[in-house]
Amino acid sequence: MQERRKVVPRAIGRVLEVGVGSGLNLDLYERDRVDRVWALDPSHTLLARAQARTPGRDIDVRLLAGSAEDIPFGDAAFDTVVSTFTMCSIPNLARALGEMRRVLRRGGRLLFSEHGLSPDGPVARWQRWLSPCWCFLSGGCNVDRAIERSIEDAGFRLLGVDATYLPGPRLLTYTSTGTAARGS
Repeated sequence: MQERRKVVPRAIGRVLEVGVGSGLNLDLYERDRVDRVWALDPSHTLLARAQARTPGRDIDVRLLAGSAEDIPFGDAAFDTVVSTFTMCSIPNLARALGEMRRVLRRGGRLLFSEHGLSPDGPVARWQRWLSPCWCFLSGGCNVDRAIERSIEDAGFRLLGVDATYLPGPRLLTYTSTGTAARGS
């Protein structure tokens, strides 16, 4: 939850949260900074859990079933896109990041906290070895994705990243938390 607290309160304006899951981030948006949150997730079960967190909110939250690989909004529709611990499980991450970039306005921000591939050689080798089995057992979580490089390859410019190991097994806890700009 600590990493989420570093990211979510920085969201402004019209916000798209990709992979809202059970809605853990919904309490962290600041109503004086956010106009509305559209929360996207492919799981109807998780969206039902997120729905239970929305009554009585000061912020208008709209829950949507859908994939980050085909975001159902027009170009430049959002000021901020938020993704926390989601990019590991998106089947086609490059396509999803392209969609996130497309729906951000020029100068918009991608706020993220994601676990992925460690820069430490021995840990990375174990992650690559473990990932196929872990992905199968965990419902699609890939532990060997190079998150920062993937974000840059999608046309974002990294503005600041804090990368560290969170508590737990090093194979699963290397996390990048930061901000990226859409650019032109």
